[in-house]
Amino acid sequence: MIQNSLIGKIALVGGSTQGIGLASAQALASMGATCFLLSRNEEKLKAAVASLSTDAGQQHGYLVADYATPDTVSAAITKFVAQHEVHILINNTGGPAGGPITDAATADFLNAFNQHLICNHILATAAIPAMKAAGYGRIINIVSTSVKIPLSGLGVSNTIRGAVASWAKTMANELGRYGITVNNVLPGATATERLSAIVGNKSAKEGKTREETEQEMLAEIPARRFATPADIAAVVAFLASPSASYVNGTSIPVDGGRTGSL
Repeated sequence: MIQNSLIGKIALVGGSTQGIGLASAQALASMGATCFLLSRNEEKLKAAVASLSTDAGQQHGYLVADYATPDTVSAAITKFVAQHEVHILINNTGGPAGGPITDAATADFLNAFNQHLICNHILATAAIPAMKAAGYGRIINIVSTSVKIPLSGLGVSNTIRGAVASWAKTMANELGRYGITVNNVLPGATATERLSAIVGNKSAKEGKTREETEQEMLAEIPARRFATPADIAAVVAFLASPSASYVNGTSIPVDGGRTGSL
């Protein structure tokens, strides 16, 4: 049986001071990985690092950078890989603001493209040389179920998520021969600050209470509940593990069955 210990592996986890990013780092650390967290708020990073398991003797750390400014991400990762390998990269950052695509300004697309695809690419290309040398690499992108079916009211997000998925599939095809996999995790409605904002905007727009809006959303989910960040992190942890060595170039919905496609 393949052992799924990640002892000796170094993971870099984006957007990891809360929500899915933090839950993913906690899951990886519980499997023995040494985790470095990447976000813009140093105080929150310190608190998040303190929450990670050190049962395998890990010494976790963090990098400070803002995905809204790709140059800061590039500077941080360049300095980091000069001293550390990266075996597992979790690309994750907050999604673009909601709204109809016809209301979006061109700057909205450019900003989202930079925060998601460009920063993903900066981090991945910096990490790949060490992954190749180790013969082990996992690049896992937290994207959205809109990769399968566009979501109403999330025009910019739908557009950028599709670009990230195509980028990931292309990279998976190029890197598979080196023992590196590239996969996308597609969270459904997950109990995070982003979901709270989406519910608030939707209820205000439709003149309904938050509870009414939440109940309508839950009715669309066969599981009849919102995901927890830990639900998403469990799939991230599997994809990061040795057991997932033959899972490559996929986009996996983790949505309680909501997405209406096979």
